[in-house]
Amino acid sequence: MSPPLNHRHPTVPQPMGRPAADSIADSAAAESLLRCWVRETGVPRPAGDVLRLDLPATGTAVEVPVAYWSAVGWHRFGQARVAGVGTPLAAPALAALIAVETAAADPAAVADLTGRVSDSTRRVAAFVRARADTPQDPEGTTPFLAGEQALICGHPLHPTPKSREGISDAELRSYSPELRGSFALHWFAADPSVVSADSALGRSAQDLMAELAGDPTTPEGTVLVPAHPWQAKDVLSRPGVRALLDTGLLHDLGPAGPAWSPTSSVRTVYRADAPVMLKFSLGLRITNSRRENMRIELERGTAIDRLLTAGLGAALRGAYPGFEIVRDPAWIGVDAADGSSTGLDVVVRDNPFPGGADSTTAFCMAGLVSVRPDLPAGRSRLADLVHTVAVRTGRPVAEVAEEWFSRYLEAVVTPVLWLYARYGLGLEAHQQNTLVVLDDEGMPVGGRYRDNQGYYFSPTRSAALYPWVPDVGRDLGTYVADEVIDERLVYYIGINNLLGLVGALGSEGLADERALLRRADAALGTLAAEHGDRLGLADVLRTSPTLSCKANLLTRVRGLDELTGPLEAQSVYVDIVNPLAEVHQ
Repeated sequence: MSPPLNHRHPTVPQPMGRPAADSIADSAAAESLLRCWVRETGVPRPAGDVLRLDLPATGTAVEVPVAYWSAVGWHRFGQARVAGVGTPLAAPALAALIAVETAAADPAAVADLTGRVSDSTRRVAAFVRARADTPQDPEGTTPFLAGEQALICGHPLHPTPKSREGISDAELRSYSPELRGSFALHWFAADPSVVSADSALGRSAQDLMAELAGDPTTPEGTVLVPAHPWQAKDVLSRPGVRALLDTGLLHDLGPAGPAWSPTSSVRTVYRADAPVMLKFSLGLRITNSRRENMRIELERGTAIDRLLTAGLGAALRGAYPGFEIVRDPAWIGVDAADGSSTGLDVVVRDNPFPGGADSTTAFCMAGLVSVRPDLPAGRSRLADLVHTVAVRTGRPVAEVAEEWFSRYLEAVVTPVLWLYARYGLGLEAHQQNTLVVLDDEGMPVGGRYRDNQGYYFSPTRSAALYPWVPDVGRDLGTYVADEVIDERLVYYIGINNLLGLVGALGSEGLADERALLRRADAALGTLAAEHGDRLGLADVLRTSPTLSCKANLLTRVRGLDELTGPLEAQSVYVDIVNPLAEVHQ
């Protein structure tokens, strides 16, 4: 069993001073680096309460107090220091040592990791400081938007979770969900000959864009295409875009219309009163990748929408009424004459969360489990929910946490795995792509999945979809071998999502991780018995001594962009000890 939790983020004074925010951000960054290093290099649990990391490439060692050791990797650490000397190591210094250890022969990789850790840490400090100074959500913030804006420190097992290369501090204030930014969209008018689009909405994407734009002055006969304002400025330097502007096939109209709010992905924007959300290309390198839409992804979104309409949506509702896929029913983009990307490609996403008394209460899981060092208690929204239920009902916190976990397994994880077993449709359901629907008591009753990038089609089972849409998936870029899909789903659903929730509950002292793992093992066992060979990954998760896990640190050090190249080689994967196998009976 893990030792008792004895570490908390410090109570945050109001208003927050720069040194306190810097310290909190540095501590969070160092913890993330250490978690990554421990997981990706297989560092065992120390015998005592101090972890020693020998780094032979630099002839040094690092010692760090262990405040909480997690069976699933969500450890909590104190201040890292140079062993034998006691010199405190700030996160960038720790990053430099780790980078030399993994990429000593590549000075550029060392500089890249160190710089990105510094950038991410500096931005988290700004978020913490701003949110501590203004802790209350602005009037009119819907529960959905509040959840999208709650991921202050970022992915706890990523070395640079808030790195945003290429964006200024001034731009950050408008474009960051963590700072509750908002902005008008930037509009272009394009000749129809250079516009590509598709829509399953019953009306064209072109008509929808005209409605969303309001009434900008538009050259006659042109089509309106929106852009994120950062992207609008960036694309002007692209030769393909310059050629369109110079020949009059594209017109830069500038900002227009009401303000939209960025969601947790930064590039998807939301308005409570709009029927849709918009997912833009954004050439910033956010974490590991430049977030630009690819046409195959846009086509994948509309294909899935048509598949759901044809019958899969009804089948899913019939089996799991509380779970839905958030649809991407249309897209529009501008084509360059030379075939290069213009960066002006927009996904139209359904908006199921308009706010109001009857609106569904859904939260992004990544934001729900993220600790909130900007608030006095320093704990996550999930911890607040669990404690609130425990106080109201008089039940032990651990009992409520275990029930919350079990309900999440039933409402979210089970339908995702059912879709894969029954229809061969794999969903890349990591915590960022997963929304949990809560009842009035704060307990899970349903879920939503979003992301037109993250669908996989199984060659052995996707034929079950063909009665609705013949050969669906074959031309959408993710029709790949079951072994590849299984590896991805083991990570995204099993490790990131399911074990991530175990770690979140355990590391905040809400429940014993082994008790949660036993519940997960039982739920996966039920699914394995129901679906047999069609869901072999359930048995892999339960019984395999090791699991294949995406290595965010090594992926970053090697400079891989997770959105480009062959699917099999977009990220580094390593084997980690399977904590579920250790509790499996």
